[in-house]
Amino acid sequence: MKSYSVNNIRNIAIAGHTGKGKTALSEAMFYVAGITDRLGRVADGNTIMDYDAEEKKRKCSISSATASFEWRDTKINVLDAPGKFDFAGGMAEAMRAADCAVIVTSAGSGIDVGLEKAIKAADQRNIAKFFAITKVDSENRDFYKTFEALKAELGNKLCPVVVPYMNGPVCEAFVNLCSNKAFKYPNGRPVEIEIPSDDNIIAMRAALEEAVATVDEELMEKFFEGEPLTKEEIIRGLTEGVESGEIWPVYACSATKVDGCDMLMDAIVYSAPSPDKAKPETATDGNGEPIEVKADPAGPLAALCFKTVADPFVGKMSFVKVLSGKITPDTPAYNARTGESQKMGKLVTVKGIKQEETNEIPCGDIGVITKLSGLATGDTLCSAKNIINLEGVDFPAASLSMAVVVKKKGEEDKVASGLRKIIAEDPTITFESNEETKEMVVSGLGEQHLDIVVSKLKTKYGVEIDLKIPKVAYRETIRKSCQVQGRHKKQSGGSGQFGDVWVRFEPHDGDELIFETEVVGGSVPKNFFPAVEKGFQEAILKGPLAGYPVVGLKAVLYDGSYHPVDSNEMAFKTAAKIAYKNGMAQASPVILEPIGELKVYMPDANLGDIMGDITKRRGRVLGMGAADEPKMQELVAEVPMAEMGDFSTTLRSVTAGRGYFTLNFARYEDAPVPVAQKVIEEAKKDMEE
Repeated sequence: MKSYSVNNIRNIAIAGHTGKGKTALSEAMFYVAGITDRLGRVADGNTIMDYDAEEKKRKCSISSATASFEWRDTKINVLDAPGKFDFAGGMAEAMRAADCAVIVTSAGSGIDVGLEKAIKAADQRNIAKFFAITKVDSENRDFYKTFEALKAELGNKLCPVVVPYMNGPVCEAFVNLCSNKAFKYPNGRPVEIEIPSDDNIIAMRAALEEAVATVDEELMEKFFEGEPLTKEEIIRGLTEGVESGEIWPVYACSATKVDGCDMLMDAIVYSAPSPDKAKPETATDGNGEPIEVKADPAGPLAALCFKTVADPFVGKMSFVKVLSGKITPDTPAYNARTGESQKMGKLVTVKGIKQEETNEIPCGDIGVITKLSGLATGDTLCSAKNIINLEGVDFPAASLSMAVVVKKKGEEDKVASGLRKIIAEDPTITFESNEETKEMVVSGLGEQHLDIVVSKLKTKYGVEIDLKIPKVAYRETIRKSCQVQGRHKKQSGGSGQFGDVWVRFEPHDGDELIFETEVVGGSVPKNFFPAVEKGFQEAILKGPLAGYPVVGLKAVLYDGSYHPVDSNEMAFKTAAKIAYKNGMAQASPVILEPIGELKVYMPDANLGDIMGDITKRRGRVLGMGAADEPKMQELVAEVPMAEMGDFSTTLRSVTAGRGYFTLNFARYEDAPVPVAQKVIEEAKKDMEE
């Protein structure tokens, strides 16, 4: 298989809002490059990138996909990112491995949420950006209106490079403003024509020259003197501007007809940064000290696993990007996280679902290592003599949690095993067995995300589950002091059991049980004190109201009695439990509910609606103000966690997907009487069942 040098490799993430043509654009480039002889369509379920069964069923991308092609003697690795917000983990994977993002929108669209999120993700990675405006040939589509809307929002960094010539509503040709050439595409193949006389094209050419001139003082001087810039000067300025982030070039095309896609592919080769021209990676060395990692074919190995797939035929597939050195079958696979070396698995390159074996993954390239069991997403492969820890993948945190109900009794272990395998592929999913509520809880990025989990468990692992709102881990405590006796006496032939304690129960501010003794005169021998304490420790696991653990309890053993023959540790432990049962009912027990600290980030216009929603959830707003992001607000509140089950869905709906939040447990506090009564009634129902 042909090998490419680092300067002849381009790693491109295709990102943007769902339904704007990302996968169709990838498919068009593959078709133009000749790696497929038919143009796949998402609606038909036959594209190279959307090969997963769930993607074919749902007609959309649900995970990142990788494929490569050669164009102008350059290898272009395309990382297709999902546009739906429930599958933002795929966006994180694609952006982490890319050196440039091609952000896709369609003619007629404005600034949509997916475009904003793609820009934000590229900015966080500090990588170059291209914009592709597709569907310029569709009915009632206006490329120039979309371009101006984008420029009004994003500023003068946006720079037109390929624009359509519109004859009324019809796109008749595409004009490359760099080369000053125009092309028609009969049967999808470019035919050069004379540049049409058109005011839009003249204005776009002037905008290109102005943008390019800002990158270089010499070009700026020439521009201000009114001299036209040459093709070579424009390409040089454009390339420098893309690499520095000062220019975001825009390319018009039609993915469904492949018109103009060849010029976008040319631009990727000539203007997108190769790995050695991309900004250096930040990492830490073996001592935890920060270092920079540059693309160096002769340097020590540094490769990042950015994605994991469990293929039913190939086995575990670890997608890696080599940032320094190279990987061959003989390279020791030293994992910086585990500190262990493994034998390197078989190396392959991928084109969607298809794999092709290779003898190396060179510096700057992307490839797959198969059956490397110890390697997880986010891990760094390096030399044991030169340990490097690269930054992992910045996955979004799960925001929607649901309890798992296994349909067939006895399949709990199979469900847990299947979930662990799904999580290995998608780290945005989390799973835990809650010992307190006796529930398995799975968390993800939204309802569709968790629906995919349910579907995969059934189709891949043969187990069926339902999802329900998880139980809340309430607590119980007391609000006043009381003094009670706990007496245990049992005589049934032979030696009996006798234990007698007098205990004072008091509330305290902490969570743990406090046990103290004030016994005088030996009414209860000291050797029975631990048994009394153990009895209380076991008893507080179930409160008197709804069976939830008791917190904030102080128990003082101050008197009692014993029998020289019949008293033993078991008897005094039982006596303590009797005292607990008698005392809790007299000490004004209450239900405590967990309160979370909520931080919500949303556009300015949505602040009022979200504040109202939080108030309806019995939340208390503590503060608000401008967030670090432009046009975004931060709201801080305390909210009962029992009220937050569907908040992620509400926030997404109100903010059109722009909002996000964090919720962390803060403390427990008294539940209102109606809430406490409901909790007690539900606990009684559960006990009856």
